[in-house]
Amino acid sequence: MRTHRLGHSTTTVTELGFGGGPLGGLFDPLDDDTAAQTLEAAWDSGIRYFDTSPHYGIGHSERRIGELLRGRPRADFTLSTKVGRLLIPQDPRGRMDESFAVPATHRRVWDFSRDGVLRSVEDSLTRMGLDRIDVLYLHDAEQHFEAALREGYPALAELRAQGVVTAVGAGMYHPGKLARLVRETDADVVMLSGRYTLLDHTALDELLPACAARGVSVVAASVFNSGLLATDRPAEGARYDYGPATPELLERVNRIADVCAEHGVSVPQAAMAFPLLHPVVAGVVVGMRSQEEVLRNREAFSAPIPAGLWSDLCEAGLLDERAVVHAGP
Repeated sequence: MRTHRLGHSTTTVTELGFGGGPLGGLFDPLDDDTAAQTLEAAWDSGIRYFDTSPHYGIGHSERRIGELLRGRPRADFTLSTKVGRLLIPQDPRGRMDESFAVPATHRRVWDFSRDGVLRSVEDSLTRMGLDRIDVLYLHDAEQHFEAALREGYPALAELRAQGVVTAVGAGMYHPGKLARLVRETDADVVMLSGRYTLLDHTALDELLPACAARGVSVVAASVFNSGLLATDRPAEGARYDYGPATPELLERVNRIADVCAEHGVSVPQAAMAFPLLHPVVAGVVVGMRSQEEVLRNREAFSAPIPAGLWSDLCEAGLLDERAVVHAGP
């Protein structure tokens, strides 16, 4: 699988990365054996970039990814995790976590201070059983942006200067705030959630031009917009950005599917390929929760996409006219 370097760093990622959210029990519970089989399948498929976070299943995702990667040569993979939420142990008293289908053994405390960042990194390394992280992101800082920018980012830059990590940035869904971070810091990479996809092109307004100007890479996450683009024809109850999709969105996906079908392409194939056409996008990260999902996504990712698909989507008014629709050299 092809790899790309992140910004001005020495860190590389495979074009298809493994998103660790589902390993934390996103939407539905996931047992350890299924998680292990999923990760083994991802490794066997050639994926070498693994992304996780303390937030995902209050530590479950980090622990499970660490269990796989501890048995692999350290130079053979790239690992990213995130900071901004500290996990504080608590008695679950039979309660489930508010965000993931796991017992509420910890509570999250927002903390983008220097001490919070350093503690979060130490806790993550302990959970994963690894000696270093490659990429460190400020996570979900939309409502805490000034603290993340003024306190959190300098801590990340300090860890990079010390060689503790090799690339730093932020992972958010708000392209405007990510653009500000790109302009005001020396970040290497941003992870953009759901804002440069077949359905949402808002990253074209500020973020992607800012990244191009500053030499910052983008990792595109949530390229299926929480599942709406994960199948050819969305089923009733399909999610868009973690909530139910509107009738207008369902109709738009069906129009995209019609154009794709004319070129012998599935919607998931197009959804994974589209962001990578832009020169600042180094990779896409896809959340996977089973061996079958890994194999299906890997096959779809490898499918050739006729260039005419993109021009036809543009002509149908389904892609922003500013979108890059021609692959680079």
